[in-house]
Amino acid sequence: MADKPVLQPGPDHPITITPTEGRVVVKVAGAVVADTRAALTLQESTYPAVQYIPLADVDTALLEPTETQTYCPYKGDASYYSIPSGGAMAVDAIWEYKEPRDAVAQIKGHVAFYSSRVDSIEITA
Repeated sequence: MADKPVLQPGPDHPITITPTEGRVVVKVAGAVVADTRAALTLQESTYPAVQYIPLADVDTALLEPTETQTYCPYKGDASYYSIPSGGAMAVDAIWEYKEPRDAVAQIKGHVAFYSSRVDSIEITA
């Protein structure tokens, strides 16, 4: 929408995206939801780094799209998924920018998980 602000990363709000070294495994309710060696680490300003995992490396049979949507002026519109097997903890546990802004175009086709809504996000060599 035209009324949404669009901001560009810069010195006051840097965003970097780099390949994650190693393997990233996400588990919920004892099941592996994601397992990849192709994750991207997105570092935005002073926020904790976030792992963006290729959707192709996620067990999408465990996901359920929700109606939740949010907006980031740097990244764009996000949509969400829940993981029903994880119960109430795993509601809206995953987000995706289906059409990310050009500055973060690398995360297209990737999803990220809230660490507080899954059992674990493990990064190993």
